Amino acid sequence: MTSTAPSLDSEKHHRPQVVDHEAELVTDPKRQRLILIATCSALIAVVSSVSGLNVAQQDLALDLGASQSQLLWIINGYTMALAALLLPIGAIGDRLGRKPILLGGLSLFVVANAIAGLSTTTNMLMGARILAGVAAAMIMPVTLSVITSSFPTDQRARAVGIWSGFAGAGGILGLFVASFLIDYFTWPWLFAMPIGIAALSIVTTLKAVGNSREVQPGRFDTVGSVLSAVTIGAIVLGIHEGPERGWSDPLAVAGLVVGLGALAGFILWELRQEHPLLDIRVFSHRGLAAGSITLLVVFAVMFGVFLVLPQFTQAVLGYSALKSAASLLPMVVVMMPLSAMAPTIAKRIGTRTTLATGLGFFTAGLVLLGLMVSAEGGYWSVIPGLLVLSFGIGLCMSPSTTVITESLPASKQGVASALNDTVRELGGAVGIALLGSFVSAGYRSSISPATEGLSPDLAHRVQEGIGSAFAAATDLGSDAPMVLTAAKTALVDGWQVAMWAGVAIAGATFVYMLVRGPRESDLAAEDALDADLHLDSPVTPTGATLTDDELVTA
Repeated sequence: MTSTAPSLDSEKHHRPQVVDHEAELVTDPKRQRLILIATCSALIAVVSSVSGLNVAQQDLALDLGASQSQLLWIINGYTMALAALLLPIGAIGDRLGRKPILLGGLSLFVVANAIAGLSTTTNMLMGARILAGVAAAMIMPVTLSVITSSFPTDQRARAVGIWSGFAGAGGILGLFVASFLIDYFTWPWLFAMPIGIAALSIVTTLKAVGNSREVQPGRFDTVGSVLSAVTIGAIVLGIHEGPERGWSDPLAVAGLVVGLGALAGFILWELRQEHPLLDIRVFSHRGLAAGSITLLVVFAVMFGVFLVLPQFTQAVLGYSALKSAASLLPMVVVMMPLSAMAPTIAKRIGTRTTLATGLGFFTAGLVLLGLMVSAEGGYWSVIPGLLVLSFGIGLCMSPSTTVITESLPASKQGVASALNDTVRELGGAVGIALLGSFVSAGYRSSISPATEGLSPDLAHRVQEGIGSAFAAATDLGSDAPMVLTAAKTALVDGWQVAMWAGVAIAGATFVYMLVRGPRESDLAAEDALDADLHLDSPVTPTGATLTDDELVTA
């Protein structure tokens, strides 16, 4: 805390004006349920669209003539636009009103997905997906900030827990439905699902969601918004392109260099602003730092598992796309109810203990996945690890989100929600790239002896991945059974390498939580830090808090 309080005139230029949030709180249970339906259905539409097209790559290549590079841009363009614009649009929602931004985003989302479903060229589909990503960035942070600004304090954590459950499970549910649609219909029908869910959200938003916004002094931080968009967009681009093109590829290198340079510029700019987009000093909050790191690691490893498990079930066990997606559903059964319960658990035993326990189960699940997986053991060799892993994820997600949103004041809930979502998206991108690289390295190391007698071209194709190995089967002749058996074993070896890398990351996060995790006294003290950073209630020259009536005359 500062020892001397600034003058009141000076303080007016630093503080957000206090609005009466009690008038926006919703206590009617029926309306609360409708708000949850509106926000969670919007969230599912956004999250399911991230993973849904993964199962349609072959169909898109055949129907539209899309190359592998174009397929990646169709899939990743959505994620890049979403991740890059989360923070700026979250802040805009705080200022202009959350309900209009949510409705505008949902309407644009419906239009973009309709265009995608009617696309006749790859460029048309690519543009529609990027437009849908922009709409998703308008939707995702607002869904959480609507909850945190609408529910009373004693009910807010449980509502956030329900939201977190859908945020974690939405990708699995989307993958399952997408697999069903690809098996029994055609790829344009993939876009009917998000359109229908978004339409439901529009109807319930109009009926139940009230508008809330924060009156804030100063200009909108346009420079900070641009720098944040460039930072996240470029870093996600580099992370996405690295595993596909190689980490020395100019596009991957340029993405990472530009992203890190913009990040340095963003930090320097924000530290010098009177009204920053995101006050960098809030990362000194133990709660915000612990929540952000936990979500980053959990989503990184979870998305890494989502990457390798379908390969294992389809290539090694011979599952169809639909059966492979169904193999992830036990994770949903564990995660969703536990995410809703976790805030109550955290209230009883403390946030730090809950997060540490969750990370402990999370790490143990990865150990089981690394030790037990085998081609001979089939799906039953991975289900114990998946269940334990899901238990840990369920314990971690909603308490992490809660401490992030509670670390920032009511006037910054859009930014807090956007920060939470950005960490999740960045974690997913890092996990796919990092653990995917470990899987590939383990696979290539294991398959190499089986390719020694092959021609250089065939050996290269087999070493590219198990999908390429199966595609080369017709050219392998009598060597095909031996090589394909070796490829299945090599994928399991790559899985184990990736899981042990995950164990190291999760274990380090567990130790961090034990040492630096937020104690209840730390969380209580952060309110005082907020006031000192001019993030919360304004102060008089003597340091006393002003009431709302006094603000009118101040």
